[in-house]
Amino acid sequence: MKIYIASDHRGLELKENLKKNFNLIDLGTNSSKSVDYPIYAFKLAEKIAGTDNLGIAICGSGIGISIACNKVKGIRCAKVNTIKEAKYTRLDNDSNIIAISGEMSYQKAVRVVEEFINTKFSGLERHIKRIEEIKEYENK
Repeated sequence: MKIYIASDHRGLELKENLKKNFNLIDLGTNSSKSVDYPIYAFKLAEKIAGTDNLGIAICGSGIGISIACNKVKGIRCAKVNTIKEAKYTRLDNDSNIIAISGEMSYQKAVRVVEEFINTKFSGLERHIKRIEEIKEYENK
């Protein structure tokens, strides 16, 4: 499994700091110059879709980049604010990308990413059923 990370300019500092703690494949941006987050969301989501890889998306709030990631078929991106949310988005939803705010503290972001990476999907039938319902709708 590979773990990819992408951000816009407002997530750049946090992205660079997270790379110090984790073995992440960086998809950009690599500049503090203003960029459009959808470009990086799509690059990230396309690397994740249809694989067992995971992704971390960062923009100013985490909201816009999560919306863009979820436009790519096969992506279940959750905007998370807490360690608990990072745990349950993997455990219950088998999310393959998390989106976080570039304003999240570095220490908290490390704990959130650790939880996301280390939590495995529960595989419980009720959760599988719900994910399949999402996939069916996505294929309409």
